[in-house]
Amino acid sequence: MHLDKFDNSNFDRGRPWLVEALWRLVEGLFLQSWLPGSGWRVAVLKLFGAKLGTGVVIKPHVKVKFPWKLRVGNYSWIGEEVWIDNLAEVQIGSHCCISQGVYLCTGNHRWDQDSFDLETRPISIGDHCWVGAMSRLGPGAVVQEGAVLLMGSITSATIEPWRIYAGTPAKLIRQRPRNPKRTND
Repeated sequence: MHLDKFDNSNFDRGRPWLVEALWRLVEGLFLQSWLPGSGWRVAVLKLFGAKLGTGVVIKPHVKVKFPWKLRVGNYSWIGEEVWIDNLAEVQIGSHCCISQGVYLCTGNHRWDQDSFDLETRPISIGDHCWVGAMSRLGPGAVVQEGAVLLMGSITSATIEPWRIYAGTPAKLIRQRPRNPKRTND
């Protein structure tokens, strides 16, 4: 590869550079802070364009590249030190747990091209999913409803619904039992 041929001019960052610069400052001071509390983190992300549902919990030291490319459903948790490197859209469903240290990466470079072109693809995580601590999801990963990716697993593939996966690369371990709907909620 010849990095002098790299050209990123086609990449759409989604906001003007001044908004991105302000976000970097606010993210560093507040979102990545050790200070306790989730509500104000949610408010800061929403202020910069993230679409977050009711009851979302954002733990300390979370990094989000572009909040305006982030969608999270109701009652989902984003654990400590999660890095959402969302050059493309990241969508997380409702009632999901993204455990500590998870890395969601939507971009990669074309190693097969001399110009090392940037390629981005969205990540989608369905409702009722759990992405275990220190797991990695690459560009184009789809975690379908109810799926679990166990601790330290890596995938850029589609994880089938109501299944449990583990490993590098993640492989099917077994089916995940569905809990019967509770009537007392």
